[in-house]
Amino acid sequence: MEHSEQEFEELVRRHKATIYTVCYLFSQDQDEVADLFQECLINLWRSWPNYEGRSDVRTWVYRVSLNVCISLDRKRRRHQTIPLSMDINPYEEDNPNSRQMELLRQRINQLPPFDRAIVLLWLENMTYDEIGAIVGISAKNVGVRLVRIKEQLKRMK
Repeated sequence: MEHSEQEFEELVRRHKATIYTVCYLFSQDQDEVADLFQECLINLWRSWPNYEGRSDVRTWVYRVSLNVCISLDRKRRRHQTIPLSMDINPYEEDNPNSRQMELLRQRINQLPPFDRAIVLLWLENMTYDEIGAIVGISAKNVGVRLVRIKEQLKRMK
């Protein structure tokens, strides 16, 4: 199936929030989000000529983005570095919602990459069938994993 550059630009416009959300969940800071986002776009562009339309385009975008982020996350964990810090915490504001969101993000970030991907898709209000199609497991397995993940998140401190 032949895909044009214009079609790709439209795809990115329609799904940039999805790509950004995946990148945000797998990142430590804003610079890393930007790097991951760019890497996802590169991989989507490279894969675009091979997209045959057998799955929904949204499913394909999620799958490519998650694969990129999981791969880079694994590499990063193997080659641990000490990030530079400017001692600025954007979540020190008085808004309790933003603080709770940051705490949830920190807990989710402690999960293995595959579980993190499942949580992200669940938080995006996807059905178990959609999540299963994206990550390559059955809908029933998605439900079982989510129960275990939720218990694991509750036990984290």
